[in-house]
Amino acid sequence: MAFESQCAPVRERPMKSILRVIACAILVATASLPSSAEILKIVVDDTIQPISEEYIARAIAEAGRRHDQAVLIEINTPGGLLDSTRQIIEHITTAPVPVIIYVTPSGSRAASAGFFILESADIAAMAPGTNTGAAHPVILGGKMDDVMKQKLENDAAALMRSVASRRGRNVAVAESTVRESKSFTDQEALSQHLIDYVASDEADLLRQLEGKTFKRFNGENVTLHVASETLSKFDMTLKEEILNYLMNPNVAFLLLAVGALALYVEFNHPGAVIPGTVGVVFILVAAFALNLLPTRFAAIVLILGAFALFAAEAKFASHGVLTVGGIALLTLGGLLLVDAPIPEMRVHLGTALAVSIPLGVITAFLMTIALKARRNKIVTGEQGLVGETGVAQTALSPQGKVFVRGELWDAVANANLPTGQLVVIRKVDGLTLQVEPLGATPPNANPSPVVL
Repeated sequence: MAFESQCAPVRERPMKSILRVIACAILVATASLPSSAEILKIVVDDTIQPISEEYIARAIAEAGRRHDQAVLIEINTPGGLLDSTRQIIEHITTAPVPVIIYVTPSGSRAASAGFFILESADIAAMAPGTNTGAAHPVILGGKMDDVMKQKLENDAAALMRSVASRRGRNVAVAESTVRESKSFTDQEALSQHLIDYVASDEADLLRQLEGKTFKRFNGENVTLHVASETLSKFDMTLKEEILNYLMNPNVAFLLLAVGALALYVEFNHPGAVIPGTVGVVFILVAAFALNLLPTRFAAIVLILGAFALFAAEAKFASHGVLTVGGIALLTLGGLLLVDAPIPEMRVHLGTALAVSIPLGVITAFLMTIALKARRNKIVTGEQGLVGETGVAQTALSPQGKVFVRGELWDAVANANLPTGQLVVIRKVDGLTLQVEPLGATPPNANPSPVVL
């Protein structure tokens, strides 16, 4: 009632009335603003790659827009790509709100790239029974020379020192995870000042953070009051969920192989449409996913070579040697397709074999059927009549009528033949058949020699 009385129209001076209207509008607008005292929570339970980076960046931006208390990132990762890790660290260190990284649940880890992200957080925490570390940079495919190995190691170590020192954590121990691949349990990480808290769950973590003051990356001191705050879950968009699924190298390899097989079927059965459409869609989707992953294009050449060997198996009698070679090439191409630093981001041997062996057998089988069909005698149209047997409906002298395949045809014989004579068609000339008596020697045939 008090609010309504203040806003009720009264007879006053024009200027005072205008100010009162403005004040009322401000009150109404302020009352309609959403409350902001929340903690935005996201879960990263996967490898670190471009989609993970996009998800984290979007969550941090949303928390800043909503003026949330903080962003809580619950993480469980075996590691990932260094480029994506650097971008995530940049998003965290420049975030408009504090970022809390929490390795959970028990049994989880923040290894390799995950340890870099953990150290970059405003607040680093772990659940009991988790581990972190092992952040030495690696590449796939052969042994690195000493110079390249030293360059990668020094670059990663410098990044670790920069992040850890700015956050006030143990720089020497953090650097040892890069140079010596050391790993730590939750208690070891806490005692060596690599993390700030060990918490059994989210509520325990928020209770420990209540009233704590810390320095952010930009030097600003912040005090958190989060014990009574609610957690607001921030999920991936549908696009991010689909792309995150496609970023699995095993899925990308399967799509590529099945797409190639579908195109192969289309080429052998022109006009089928459906196999060709499926093949194009699958290959384009696989190409999009592989474009986001560190792909070895030489491996694609191996995969194409495998299909060439499958096709050659049907043309040349190799008794399965070419098929085995194609399966070996396809398996090797799958294993080398993604050049990732951790096993979780490469095509597994089981997946490569499970795709290569059935695909090799199916492809060779389809090619064999196609070639056999091309070599078979034509049984349709005019050429399909040649060699067929008919019956003379009228006397052939030498022209007349013959009955073949339920149809009556004009026919010409090379000799006079009576009605009812069985004849063999030797040639089709327009709508006239050239026939011979059944049992006669075909033209240009070599007669059997007479033996005395």
